[in-house]
Parts: sequence; C-alpha cells; structure tokens
Amino acid sequence: MIKNIVLDIGKVLIEWDPEAAMRKLGFDELTVAEVASATTKSPDWLVSDRSVLSPEDMLAKFISNNPAYEKEIRTFWENIHLPAEQYAYTRPWLKAMKAKGYGVYILSNYAYWTYLHTQEALSFLEDADGALFSFEDHLLKPEPEIYLTLCERFGLKPEECIFLDDHQENADGAKAVGMEAICFTTYDEAMKLLNDYGVEL
Repeated sequence: MIKNIVLDIGKVLIEWDPEAAMRKLGFDELTVAEVASATTKSPDWLVSDRSVLSPEDMLAKFISNNPAYEKEIRTFWENIHLPAEQYAYTRPWLKAMKAKGYGVYILSNYAYWTYLHTQEALSFLEDADGALFSFEDHLLKPEPEIYLTLCERFGLKPEECIFLDDHQENADGAKAVGMEAICFTTYDEAMKLLNDYGVEL
C-alpha cells in the first residue's frame, strides 16, 4: 500500500530550461550551444549536482571546458535562478497529497549553488514532509544509496513509497530498492498513473 509520494524537482515540480535562460541573457544560438555544452550538457553537471567541489572550483571546471566562452559561462552561472520556474500546479498538487494523508518527500539531484539561488522556485519545500538533495550527502540518483538514505532519514519503508522522476533510469533506480516508480512526462499523465497504483488525489 502506497503511503508516501516521493518527487523529483526538475521537470516535475519546476520548469528547468537552461537554454531558454541563456537566450534571456542575450546569447545568440551559437553561444547558447557552446555554453550549454560546457555546463548543463557536460558530464561535469552531475559532478556539480554531487557538490564535492566548491562553487568556485565548479565554475572553473565549466570554464575549462570552453575557455573562449568564459564571460558567458560566468554570466550564466551568476544567473542560475533564471532556468527555474515553479509550475502552477505544484503547490496545489502537494497540498492535495497531504490532504489525502500521504507523506510527501522530495528527492533530487540538485547542486548546492543552484539550491542557494533558486529558493523562490523551491517555495513548495514548506509543503513537503522532508527533502533530500544530492548535494547534502554527495549522492546521485540512480545510485541505490540515495534512495535508501532518504528512507532511513525519514523512517520510510521503500515498499510504501512511489517515486516520480522525469528520467527513466532514476525511476528504475527507485524500483531497484523496492519502491514503486513512475517516469514523469506530464501532470495529467502522472495523475492517471498514480490512480493506477491506487493513489487517488
């Protein structure tokens, strides 16, 4: 029986569109492609989510990926709040879960620097019963340890949890430790799939 709903953040509870943010900063399409390749589309972005390096060292790593675009990479880094915008359904959805008696938890790959600068988009955290961010324990989905750490920290049984994430591999990681899981595509589709698991909202 599902008692707890565990949610990813990016593309589930907030829009996360770095390239659109770069365009807002005035970057042309070539610059958008180059800066994205050096930052959000590079393997180093997951290093950032793990947050074993300081923000300063992380920025230096991104710049080293494409030194010709140092100025633009710095500008994007300093405006990391721009890609994050909370969906209109987010807080009503979490409140509906709570009203039905479900525990609501957050589990996200999320960098410390981004966390510090996206507090407005993360206002839904006050509606949750708990949250675990990758930067806190230097763990990443789909590593089993991050799901198990969430359960241990908040006294959850994996078999009583359902996890929603927009990446199939992260949903699969939750299933591997005994949770139910849904690969999130849209809010409407998620509502239908939750209903299939007996979660009525």
